[in-house]
Formats: sequence, structure tokens, C-alpha cells
Amino acid sequence: MSRSTLLPLLASGDFRSGQELAEQLGVSRTAVWKQVNRLVEESGLPIESVKGKGYRIAGGVDLLEAPLVTAAMSPQSRHLLDRLEVLDTIDSTNAEVMRRAEAGCAPGLVCTAEQQTAGRGRRGRQWVSPYAGNLYLSLLWEFGQGAAALEGLSLAVGVAVARGLEQLALPTVQLKWPNDILYRGEKLGGILIEMNGDVDGACRVVIGIGINVSMPAAAAVAIDQAWTDIRSSAVGQVPTRNRLLAALLDQLLPLLAGFEDTGFSRWREDWLAFDAFADAEVVLHSGTTTLAGIARGVDDRGALQLQTTTGIQSVYGGEISLRAAS
Repeated sequence: MSRSTLLPLLASGDFRSGQELAEQLGVSRTAVWKQVNRLVEESGLPIESVKGKGYRIAGGVDLLEAPLVTAAMSPQSRHLLDRLEVLDTIDSTNAEVMRRAEAGCAPGLVCTAEQQTAGRGRRGRQWVSPYAGNLYLSLLWEFGQGAAALEGLSLAVGVAVARGLEQLALPTVQLKWPNDILYRGEKLGGILIEMNGDVDGACRVVIGIGINVSMPAAAAVAIDQAWTDIRSSAVGQVPTRNRLLAALLDQLLPLLAGFEDTGFSRWREDWLAFDAFADAEVVLHSGTTTLAGIARGVDDRGALQLQTTTGIQSVYGGEISLRAAS
């Protein structure tokens, strides 16, 4: 018996008796009990066991299902999607898609997972990835003009994420240069872009996005910065992760299809409208180097425009941390 057979039977949040589960799965009640314990151990999901009632996941669990995602997407986006794979547990969706890219898989692949065991953020940070709580996705795309044509891509992807959330009537988020999605100053999500191929020619790019949807308190202990999730920020009902993924892909796929033709300049004004640090005093950290100034938006290449005592300096993305000046 695998997680994929037992978990859907408990996903609704209703009690299911051990006998009922055993009959549906064609196993003994003892086998059900063992699998429930294994499921708790592997996923961390809070499965209750009550004598006379059976088992349940209080509040249910929002499982990802590829058919529900594609059904909610626009026809244009479905046309651009080569394949959507919903994985159970993976080390990192970005790492998995990068492996597929190196093996020659077609662009337009999207991988999402219920859980990451080694999720990654920028600057080598861990991305906390509890089971079926948040959204982790990676998308493979191919570009023909080399790395220079990709300047500002992570910022444009941030705009797509912000628009996707707005499409679901969620509160407006802010974008923090170069890769973070914030809500009221707290981190809601992040973007990680990795490239494979020729820096000056055809290359494949993996666009990774993580969004906190319903972060369990136990998992949040491992987060070392102020954070929030959609459940905390939403007014009214929280959209399902399937609907959220569809909304993001509806924005991302057309953006990627046209990005090489327009570059970031097409998205600059939209990014500025979401800029979390517009005209704010900030400090940039890169290794042992610190640079202070006032953030004056970004240019057509996605470079941060930092006003210092010596004038405007253009700062390009990389292993740089931006913080509000204390």
C-alpha cells in the first residue's frame, strides 16, 4: 500500500473507519494501522485516530491533481504547456527539472510536488517545504539568444506571480528586488532561476517558484525570517493549490513565450507598481561588501537603481541581499 492510495481516502477531513479503509484498499485493518503510522512519520500530516470513529486529517488536506490544474488553465496556456507532472516527494523541483533538462526533455515541462526534502532558495538557503501545505513548482523553458537576453527575467516572473494572485482576488503583494514576493513586509514566496546550456547561445532555464499557502506552525520553526502565507493574508476562502497553480501558469507561460522578443522593458512599469522598497533607504550586502543608498526602482535591464552620495549606481542581481536600512 502506498501513500498515493491511502491519503486520498483521508483528504476530505472526515473520519474513515479502519474497517472501511481496509475494505477499500483490500488489506487488513492491521495493515491500515501500520500505513497510517508510516504516513504520519513520512509526511508529518496530523492524522487523528479516535476509537469508534477511525482516522481523519483534521481540516482535510488539499492534494494536487494535474487534471484539475489543466482544466482551470486558459486554452492559450494549455497550448504552451508540454507536460505537467505532480510528484509526491522530491529533493527539489528545480533539481528534478534540471536533471530532466540535462537528459534532453522538451521545454514546457512543469513539475510540482507535495513535498521537497531539500528545497532551495537563493544564496543556498533552505526552502521549508512541508507536505501538501505550500506550492513548489519548477518550469523548464528554452531561449535561443543566450544569457544576456534573460536580464530581468526573475523580476518579470515576479510580476507574473503577483498578477496570478490578483487574478484569484487575493490581497495585492509587493515585490522585493530581485526575487522575493512579500505581503505587508513579510515573505510570502520566492523565485529561483537556474540556467543550463550555452551562455552565448541556446540555453535552457529552470524557473522555480515557492509560495507559502498554508504553512504548518511546526514547519515554520525552521524559517529564519519574517514570513506569511496565503491562509493568513486572504480575505475569505483560500483558493485551492490546484487553482493557484493554474492561475500562476496562466501568467507565466505567455510571459516566457514572449520574453525573448520584448525583454524586461515590457515588464518594467508593472514591476515598479509592485516595488516593495520604492524610494526607501536600503542596505545591500554581497559577501563582505556593504552598500547603502535609496532604492529608485529598476532600469530596463532589471538592475536596481541605487542612489548614493556619488550618484545613481546600477546594481545587478546575484548573491546580493537587500534590506531596509535600520
